[in-house]
Amino acid sequence: MRPRQARPRLLQAMIDAFRLPDLRRRILITFAILVVFRFVAHIPLPGVDLEALRELFERNALLGMLDMFSGGAMRRLSVAAMGVYPYITASIIMQLLVPIIPRLRAISREGETGRDKINRITHWATVPLAGLSGYGQLIYLQREGVIGSTAVLPMTAMVVSLIAGTMFLVWLGERISEYGIGNGISMIIFAGIVAGLPEMIGSGFLAQENFGGLAVYIFIALVTTIFIVYFIEAHRRVPVQYSRSVFRGGRMYKQSGSTHIPLRVNTAGMIPLIFAMSLVIFPGVVASYFVNPVGAEPNIANAVVELFNPNAALPMGFFYWGLYFLLTVAFAFFYTMVIFEQQDLPGTLQRQGGFIPGIRPGPHTREYLDGVIKHITWAGALFLAAVAIMPFIAREITDVRVIMLSSMGMLIVVGVVLDTMKQMEAQLVMRRYEGFIK
Repeated sequence: MRPRQARPRLLQAMIDAFRLPDLRRRILITFAILVVFRFVAHIPLPGVDLEALRELFERNALLGMLDMFSGGAMRRLSVAAMGVYPYITASIIMQLLVPIIPRLRAISREGETGRDKINRITHWATVPLAGLSGYGQLIYLQREGVIGSTAVLPMTAMVVSLIAGTMFLVWLGERISEYGIGNGISMIIFAGIVAGLPEMIGSGFLAQENFGGLAVYIFIALVTTIFIVYFIEAHRRVPVQYSRSVFRGGRMYKQSGSTHIPLRVNTAGMIPLIFAMSLVIFPGVVASYFVNPVGAEPNIANAVVELFNPNAALPMGFFYWGLYFLLTVAFAFFYTMVIFEQQDLPGTLQRQGGFIPGIRPGPHTREYLDGVIKHITWAGALFLAAVAIMPFIAREITDVRVIMLSSMGMLIVVGVVLDTMKQMEAQLVMRRYEGFIK
């Protein structure tokens, strides 16, 4: 017993987790599925000029950032090049459509059956989204000389392969959620990000001319990670009391109890970053199809591409990152309000006989909760916006350009690690073991 207490808490929790047969099986299944994902990420599409593809990624920093999320699958143009992002897009669209379309709203209120129907619709919506995304990606690569033939049959085969790759990864993610540990879709994204970190960090250490800047860059990344953990876990506790009548022994008794509603500071998660990035890169992507080649007189499309370039030199870079900051704040408020309306907390409290002390039920409770969520959302929105522009700040302070951290990537990695640790914690505590989190 004495050596067990002397071990570090995290190490002991990991040993305890592997001692439990069912938890050990879940962990091993998760690792096995992630290994399958990494194999799939190395299966290339036919007819691709890999040398031209490598040169394109060296010229285009945005493609390099997107490649990090796919774990190198996009750089190899494998069948998993799009990852699970078409499914993520379909899920976000469904979340926004449910409160707007009455039929979808009615389905969502059918409990487990309704959630299954919504999930099935999301899967079907993923197929055309994956096809459109894959086709657009292939047309762009063909224009850059990476793909030689755009005939109907080869193009159809590549698009179908990309759709199949995306749907296979979604299926793998669902198997992790069912038989493994953690949220499967998030684990697939997490594995893709982590797989690209060793190469990126190695490139940073090979850049021997700026070790001081590299040390400061790593320090900024660590501090940002700490703040991400703090804000992901931060919430405002709203006290709630319940009063209900119980019929017992032929008489009516009143019972009361108290609890709280944890309103998260960052209710929207990383969704505002996705929305903001999609809007801020869209003008540059569209304009890139109309730019004049190098050496020719620049046109307005060249100016738009330069204006919306995340790697543009100062002061031009302030426009891109400033717009990114403002859009992140705006979407954080928008998405938080959408989620809050869907949850209908005031109505739920009233139906369950709960009330906030000092606040009258009904419209007064709704007004109070609206005020609270708006106040704490300011902190969450400014936090997300600060994380969004962190790569720009770190790059300008340290002048390190070989390492390209992503704000979304850091949020995903930290969020997945915390969620997985909590799930393992629950399994261990249920069996009276000490977990990861004290």
